[in-house]
Amino acid sequence: MKIRRLPLLPVASLAVGLCLVPFAGRGADLKPEESAFFEAKVRPLLVKHCYECHSRDAEKIKGGLVLDTREGWMAGGDSGEVIEPGKPEKSLLVETIHHGDPDLAMPPKYKLADADIETLEEWIRIGAPDPRAGKAIAKTGGIDLEKGRQHWAFQPIANPKPPQVKNAAWVKEDLDRFILAKQEAAGVKSAPDADRFTLIRRVSLDLAGLPPTPEEVAAFVNDPAPDDEAYAKVVDRLLASARFGERWGRHWLDVVRYADSVGRTRNVPFPYAWRYRNYVIDAFNADKPFDRFLTEQLAGDLLPAGNPAQTEEQLVATGFLALGSMDLNERDTEQFRLDRIDDQVDTLGRSVMALTAGCARCHDHKFDPLEQRDYYALAGIFASTRTLSGQKNKGGGNKNYFDSSLLVSIDPKKSAEAAEARASENRENAASRRQIAELREKIAKLSRQARNDPKSAKNLRQEIATSRQRLAQLEKSAGDSPSRPAQKKKKNQPGEKVDLDAPLAMAAVDGEIENLALRVRGEPDMKGDVIPRGFPAVLCAKSEASTAAAALPEDASGRLELAKWLTDPAHPLTARVMANRVWSHLFGRGIVPTVDNFGAMGEAPTHPELLDHLASRFVAGGWSVKGLVRDIVLSHTYRLGSEAVEASVAADEANTLYWRMNLRRLEAETIRDSLLLSAGRLDTDRPDGAPFDQAAAAELGKNAGKRGKASDPVASAVRSVYLPVFRSKLPGMFTVFDFAEPDQVNGHRDVTTVAPQALFMLNNEFVIDCADRAADRLLARETLKTDADRVVFAYADTLCRKPSAAERENAAAFLSAGEDSRQTWSAFLQALYSSAEFRYAR
Repeated sequence: MKIRRLPLLPVASLAVGLCLVPFAGRGADLKPEESAFFEAKVRPLLVKHCYECHSRDAEKIKGGLVLDTREGWMAGGDSGEVIEPGKPEKSLLVETIHHGDPDLAMPPKYKLADADIETLEEWIRIGAPDPRAGKAIAKTGGIDLEKGRQHWAFQPIANPKPPQVKNAAWVKEDLDRFILAKQEAAGVKSAPDADRFTLIRRVSLDLAGLPPTPEEVAAFVNDPAPDDEAYAKVVDRLLASARFGERWGRHWLDVVRYADSVGRTRNVPFPYAWRYRNYVIDAFNADKPFDRFLTEQLAGDLLPAGNPAQTEEQLVATGFLALGSMDLNERDTEQFRLDRIDDQVDTLGRSVMALTAGCARCHDHKFDPLEQRDYYALAGIFASTRTLSGQKNKGGGNKNYFDSSLLVSIDPKKSAEAAEARASENRENAASRRQIAELREKIAKLSRQARNDPKSAKNLRQEIATSRQRLAQLEKSAGDSPSRPAQKKKKNQPGEKVDLDAPLAMAAVDGEIENLALRVRGEPDMKGDVIPRGFPAVLCAKSEASTAAAALPEDASGRLELAKWLTDPAHPLTARVMANRVWSHLFGRGIVPTVDNFGAMGEAPTHPELLDHLASRFVAGGWSVKGLVRDIVLSHTYRLGSEAVEASVAADEANTLYWRMNLRRLEAETIRDSLLLSAGRLDTDRPDGAPFDQAAAAELGKNAGKRGKASDPVASAVRSVYLPVFRSKLPGMFTVFDFAEPDQVNGHRDVTTVAPQALFMLNNEFVIDCADRAADRLLARETLKTDADRVVFAYADTLCRKPSAAERENAAAFLSAGEDSRQTWSAFLQALYSSAEFRYAR
């Protein structure tokens, strides 16, 4: 198997790759005879045989390689470095022009004359002297934006008219017409409607994350009102419940990679992440318009506020940008900063637009029409932002990671002082970053000179060593903010103590405003063009908000303008993506199954007109998530049973036409909360403060970098959304039941069926304890006079239905064989917990 395989690419289409050129070609320090050699012999060869496909003026730059500048060939191409100065035998360019390997033959249609090959070899042998100057990547090639804009997801959101259907009486909501029209066209018959027992359990689990109580089941089942009216009352009650925000807030926390620790090499806690978690839950409960919800998370600090409470809320909302999983052991300050920006670009792209924008960090996106310039246009917005997570990189021992000055104060008395301090620090940061950048460039230049001029190498190396010492001092002082003076600490000296009760929050605020230089191959020191801050080009031409990209303020990061652009009704993605997420949570599969990827590698929508109908209705309804949820759950499509219809299975086994409800395995949190509710232990009050104490925080830091679980919080009585989420150290129950990995965007959790799940329900102490407590409650109910009454109640409590005659008979036989009443009832209830019916919504 060949490492490089590049058919149909001309002479040095060996494109931008993975490793740096170890020996740089010489430029300004050339001797006259070297310049003359290049101009007389080398440049004409490149112009004649290479420039057509490998110059900045080429119609389409092939392989990401340009050969009309020194920086271009030094940067290499998609396949890596093409020239190793001084070593023609190791240079890929020489290999290709010899045509030894047909797959690497360049130019592909003919071979250079032997004299021309010898000229290029001699040029490389003498160090590849090249007097030309210019950026490595001055023009992006390979992406046809007009063609890219034809992709379905980049088309304007339409407001299609609901189609006509034959069975109009079946329709309860307009969305049903889109579903039924496709079923009728395919000759597929839908399943019968779910009964009231099934329906109230389904909608309660979906909207509140909890099963209904036996009393709620009885009230709905016995409601004499027509089905539509009785059901609507249940839906409205659930939407008004505080449990709704806890359930749907958790969905959003999956998407934004929420966690209570940083993860990776130093998995230390985020002591104040819980404020953002609570903000999200409150926003869903208040039905905060989704466009406002996004704007606050991206730029809440830049919005006007009517009172201190609103100021605090909007600052906390920007914690969205500060939750990334970072490597605190990264000693290169610039690498750390660029990695954090990459997390922000990637999270924004996938969570809001369902685009893998992070894939364009090192090169143009391989599949979607996103140029590397687009990535750095967005990255510049976040480079102009100070991310306040409370942690700094390379802070020393495990006790020295925390820095309260890298958080935002939400104490009204201190907020003005904090804002002024940040402004002062931004000014200092600008000077420090400039010094670091200048030193990096100086060291790189001196290193090239030392390699090319052995006679001066000794003196140059001394100057390099001095410069590196100065660079190390600057980077050591920088931490997360390059200008902050650092107090030198002894190796084992304790760092700043975390005050879990302090009025502090994770946030993002404007920093030093800058347009970021494109990094060739993503390397911090390989700078290309400086890219003006802006938005992806493929999304701008067709959007009414496109002019915003050229009008970002010089004195602000551009986050507010970014938020306005994303929430403009003309944006083709934002409303579509959220509407699809809501549908996915309610049906177990999105209209676009790849909910986090609407790009070329994602799946196409099964019902594109329905998706646009939902998206346009979402925007027209004031971006109300509750309104969209209500419309969907009141539809006939949602109320179908999950039973198989033989003919429909044969025609559409995957149920892509939604002729029945999909069986859906409950999430770890819903299973746990259901057990607590059955046991009478569930505490529905929100806990105050951080979800861990000082001892748990210390233990987590002590074991940083080691996978495993922290002290298991599952036995707590609070709802699962309030349990700590420590990266790499999730509770065992969460791991067994496929909790979302909190390191990255996760709009659709994996669903597995494995033996440890059954073993957990049979053997785990938490499950057994819940069964014991539920048995005690059952036996203590004075209204239940007989075991037969208790069996009926047990089924209503756990499965939300009546037992069948066979189930009653089997239960009676099991109970009569038991010697200890409490243990027997506990075992009976645990058997119900262990059933597939308990773990699935149908």
